[in-house]
Amino acid sequence: MPVPYLRTLTLAAAFTAATALAQSPGQAAPDFTLTDTAGKAVKLSDLRGKYVVLEWTNPDCPFVRNQYDKRGMQAQQKRWRGQDVVWMTINSTNKNHSEFKAPAVMASWMKAQGGAPAVLSVDGDSAIARTYGVKTTPEMYVIDPAGKVVYAGAIDDGRSTRHDPLAAHNFVQAALTQVKAGQSVAQASTAPYGCSLKY
Repeated sequence: MPVPYLRTLTLAAAFTAATALAQSPGQAAPDFTLTDTAGKAVKLSDLRGKYVVLEWTNPDCPFVRNQYDKRGMQAQQKRWRGQDVVWMTINSTNKNHSEFKAPAVMASWMKAQGGAPAVLSVDGDSAIARTYGVKTTPEMYVIDPAGKVVYAGAIDDGRSTRHDPLAAHNFVQAALTQVKAGQSVAQASTAPYGCSLKY
């Protein structure tokens, strides 16, 4: 077997292992620095001491649009922003993809939706998404004040482009409610659903 082939397999296995680690509740959340749509640099590790929600989004995805059209995602953003939670919405659609949105376009879209994330960012190289092994939009992570992942997966149990997110069981809401009450997260991981992330 050629050595380059073995090297490729080894690198692929290492990437898969790193991805699995990033997605595992109880593990340290991989650090990153992003630039928000207003041009401000934000580093995840600088937010230690706070709860952080990572929301991966794509305005062209019908699963995302269902959440925003029916005000489900905005309701969560607004609810937790007032409770010392930093909600970070990230669009990791690659800049070479037809669905890529420039920062100004993302900011305009979020304003039109009435969204309220603390941080809105465009990850045009998909680097942050790769670090976390993100597969879909929407996909969610909850990180505790110690910097550990306490939830990873779907936003809720609706799993469709037509369900009412305000009536669905919201996994992020449940996870934040439990950890902020000093409890373990009952359902720390779920299979994400939605559109494939456009790497």
